[in-house]
Amino acid sequence: MKTYGLLLAIALVIVLPFIFQKEQSTVSATDESIVVITPHDEGIRHEFEIGFTEYYLEKTGKSVDIDWRVIGGTSEIVRFIQATYTNNFRNYWETELGKTWNAEVQNSFMNRRVSPAVDPSQDSPEQAAKRAFLESSVSCGIDVFFGGGSYDFTQQSRAGTLVPFATQERIASLFPDEIMPVEFAGEPFYDPEGKWVGAVLSQFGIIYNVESLENLGIDTIPDSWEALTDPRLFRQLALADPMLSGSATKAFEMIIQQQMLKNVNALGDNVNEETIQNAVEQGWQRGMEIIQLISANSRYFTDSSKKPSIDVSTGECAAGMSIDFYGRFQAETVYNRSGKARMGYLTPLGGSTVSVDPIGLLRGAPNEEVSKAFIEYVMSEAGQKLWNFKVGTPGGTQSYALRRSPAIRTLYTPEYKAFRSDPDVNPYDEAGDFVYHPEWTARLFSPLRFIIKSAFIDTHQELTEAWQAIIQARDEGRNQDAEAAFRTLTELSRVDYSEASGNISDILNERTKISELRLSRELTIHFQQQYKKALRLAQGS
Repeated sequence: MKTYGLLLAIALVIVLPFIFQKEQSTVSATDESIVVITPHDEGIRHEFEIGFTEYYLEKTGKSVDIDWRVIGGTSEIVRFIQATYTNNFRNYWETELGKTWNAEVQNSFMNRRVSPAVDPSQDSPEQAAKRAFLESSVSCGIDVFFGGGSYDFTQQSRAGTLVPFATQERIASLFPDEIMPVEFAGEPFYDPEGKWVGAVLSQFGIIYNVESLENLGIDTIPDSWEALTDPRLFRQLALADPMLSGSATKAFEMIIQQQMLKNVNALGDNVNEETIQNAVEQGWQRGMEIIQLISANSRYFTDSSKKPSIDVSTGECAAGMSIDFYGRFQAETVYNRSGKARMGYLTPLGGSTVSVDPIGLLRGAPNEEVSKAFIEYVMSEAGQKLWNFKVGTPGGTQSYALRRSPAIRTLYTPEYKAFRSDPDVNPYDEAGDFVYHPEWTARLFSPLRFIIKSAFIDTHQELTEAWQAIIQARDEGRNQDAEAAFRTLTELSRVDYSEASGNISDILNERTKISELRLSRELTIHFQQQYKKALRLAQGS
């Protein structure tokens, strides 16, 4: 009887779940799909997928699926796109056009500096390759590039990998100035030809941990870029690697732009082409010195733009540099959990412009019409509300508070203030006197990140050892040793404005890896030796 009872119990355990299970509905395949490559996080992807599927079903009566491709930051995405287009265009060039592939074709078909002649018969071989690419529908297998910086999108549009998602007339009707300007405070907000459009606004600033600052004896919040050079912040700053993060490079560019603008504004009536150029060059030099000392105070350079905010919130680092929404989102997360504002974010006064994270349609998009609908949804009022409307509010998100600033101006009116996560934040009003001058630094975006890597990141050990010795010499009252070492440490003529815009730019524009590696090695060795010399001077040797 015991055996029969045991068998009955086993049978009931096995059978009962099948008896009481609810009927399962199967998920049918969607009618449409698009492939979107993005650096955006899970929260943004989740909310925009829900919003777009509902929007598309209501508009067309069809279901749609978004296939998200997340491979890293903007820099990794750009490299992937370029490599894929190169492989696929080569196949098109050799197979369909029946032409021979060579280095000349490879270096010119996506070269943003190459433009086809007015008359095709007058094309050089480089121009013919570029024309063939621009007239083709070669695909990289992805429909939409969503998120990044305007610099990278501008470069891709010039390369030919982005194509218009609407006519110029349609673009003009969608974005009159009262909705979104084509340019604001010197920053481009969308491409008039419709190759990309700014989907959301960004600023750059400082994240800080109140308790950590107090423990370091710092009783004032660092509210300027220069404040991050405070020796008390040695090994306490969290930074992202600009070689892997376009937003990190943009933040460093803001430091330099601010110094240039200060110098130019200080000219007063003594303004001419020569004095402005001198002020710009001196601003570059001072900005690079600030970046160097911020680097010397850093604990690390991470490959993740999110990590600095997380580490500052936990007290692993006292402060750092961050794009605004990472800082605000993490500050809210910490506050909600602890009930105490342990972390904060601020944009330095006059220290950052307002820029955009764009969205664009890729050449040869396999699902072109659905992709255009997705872009229009992102830029619609319904899509824009997702960036900053609170969870559960009318038009707001369902699960995540994205804490980002919408691109369209109409959502900053008083009627929406109660619905927004950041009701007092309006980047259109906060730009202040900061006006971005692309002619000063935009073409030096790549040289800037290259210099930071070679002179401050690859030499980080030597840099921090020298800086620590200088701090110690000052603390011990050995001011003569400290000042001699500091002058040596901050001698940056090897990467001054003329070098960055001349030799360094020329080598990077060649797009030859061997030349880049050689230059990087030269700079790294130069600064390693310089920092070792500064160390010896600080030690009194």
